[in-house]
Amino acid sequence: MNAKRTSQITALTGILLAIAVGLHFGGLHEWRQGTLIAATIIAGTPIAIKAFQALRMKAFSIELLVTIAVIGALFIGEYVESAAVTFLFLFGAFLEARTLEKTRSSLRSLIDMAPLEATVMRNGEAVIVSVDDVEKGDRVIIRSGEKVAIDGSIVSGKASLNEAAITGESVPASKSIDDRVFSGTIVDNGFIEVIADKVGDDTTFARIIELVEDAQEAKSKTQKFLDRFANVYTPAIVILSVLVYIFTRNIEMTLTFLVVACPGALVISAPVSIVAGIGNGARNGVLVKGGDIMETLAKIDTVVFDKTGTLTRGRPEVTDIHTFFGDKNDLLRIVAEAEMISEHHLGQTIVKEARKRGIPLLNEPEEAEVIEGNGIRAQIEGKLLTIGNRKLMAANGIIVEDATESYAVKREKLGNTAIFAAIDGVVAGIFSIADQIRPEAKSALNELRASGVKQIIMLTGDNRHTAELVGKQLGLDAIYAELLPEDKVAMIQKLKEAGHKVAMAGDGINDAPAIATADIGLAMGEGGTDISMETADVVLMADRLDQFSHAYSLAKATIRNMKQNTFFAVGTVVLLLAGVLLGKVFLASGMLIHELSVLLVILNAVRLIRYTKKQVDIKQPVPILLPE
Repeated sequence: MNAKRTSQITALTGILLAIAVGLHFGGLHEWRQGTLIAATIIAGTPIAIKAFQALRMKAFSIELLVTIAVIGALFIGEYVESAAVTFLFLFGAFLEARTLEKTRSSLRSLIDMAPLEATVMRNGEAVIVSVDDVEKGDRVIIRSGEKVAIDGSIVSGKASLNEAAITGESVPASKSIDDRVFSGTIVDNGFIEVIADKVGDDTTFARIIELVEDAQEAKSKTQKFLDRFANVYTPAIVILSVLVYIFTRNIEMTLTFLVVACPGALVISAPVSIVAGIGNGARNGVLVKGGDIMETLAKIDTVVFDKTGTLTRGRPEVTDIHTFFGDKNDLLRIVAEAEMISEHHLGQTIVKEARKRGIPLLNEPEEAEVIEGNGIRAQIEGKLLTIGNRKLMAANGIIVEDATESYAVKREKLGNTAIFAAIDGVVAGIFSIADQIRPEAKSALNELRASGVKQIIMLTGDNRHTAELVGKQLGLDAIYAELLPEDKVAMIQKLKEAGHKVAMAGDGINDAPAIATADIGLAMGEGGTDISMETADVVLMADRLDQFSHAYSLAKATIRNMKQNTFFAVGTVVLLLAGVLLGKVFLASGMLIHELSVLLVILNAVRLIRYTKKQVDIKQPVPILLPE
């Protein structure tokens, strides 16, 4: 029965009850009884149908208990009680449905932000089409005030975009040529043309909605336990009611016992909190993939971070090129040509530096090989280039002279990553690359500690000098440097074996094995990369560490809310049952209190929707590099 039908039947039953009151005062007893019976039948029929449907599925529902009680009340001639109970039950169900909708309001507000149409160039003309008709490769025009309907890259124009639907960040982001834009975001001002590379259900926005829907449906361990408990509890109450009748011979007390023992508030106590908590996360740019994840996240006591792209911005720059022979720009050119095969951010930084200097990269690398965690080897113009860290040099028998090593250590102590570039087995130069610590990192880590995280550790493949510098500035508890991906996995396993609940935060690509090994995998997914959204348990859409501290405190608040609801639901049932056995609670009043307890549990969960993250004091970017 849908909400509209429920409200109609509830209203009709309420009118009949009011008429019955009028007939009572008019002295028309016979008519009053008939009206009450009619009200009972009208309101009781859908309850009985639902109870029967549950029985066919071999489930003992709350409706079954109410149906038994109502039939019992009719049997003993308590027509006022039977009509009041059915009316209150339906009225409670109506209020419950309306209030539950509020807990899903976060998802509904997301869905409401979905664009319906787009302006695309077709045959040289701008035409408005349904968003379902936009195809990959279409050139889409978005003007000030319009919603972006696709994911893609800007090919013309610049604009300020509100990306709150994706990242939860309300401050507009300035975008220009080559920057990516996402469906569901809004152009505050400006004009851009975008080539669509993801449309329809493939867009990041569509996948966010799908993930949130799935997460809100996924049951937590507590929910699963309560479901199993209800299946045992309900038939147990029927048996207890029989015992109450055997010992008291009081049919009204027995029926009241049956009604007030309904576990309505208890069954709903966990899911309503989880749904509200996950909805809050989605509105703030944090995707939590289900109730289980929420429960585990709240228990985390150890957080492990990757460095680059997680504690640092992940936008490194070449700060120095030191050559031991030959010209700097020549070395930069051939190294950049070799690094074009690499997807590693350090390799791409060198390529970016060459392009920034206007150096043409014409040669294709030959016999190229990527050595994971160490660097690359490739041939350019017949020369064998070996580019990477010390381990790679040693593995290839390349001697690093004392002066070279001394220079590299000096750069590393200043916060740089030193990349050795060898040509035909001789180190030709060192590239110094540095990143910046995220501006919100320190305050976010402090918030995590204040919320209950006991230790914060960094695992990085970078050199120990840079790692120690970052760790010192952020006040980390432990730092492990020069690690390969498998080393990070081993460290996570070691922490888990020591009894810690571990969350691993990384960029979702290089750290995928460690993220998968941790109790909670957390990805910094700027704009929502496919890999981070698939592999991580929690995704920070705005790529900000303060979202992590919000997710952690939100998880704790959600679990606390769930426990409050469970305690309140159990407490109410215990008090009502005691009141029944002491003769202080009767059938109609018992049902009223029962329905109020359900409503209060939902209202308590709704508070989570307004749960706000703590304000983070964002200072200017903290440079890793220290003054020489």
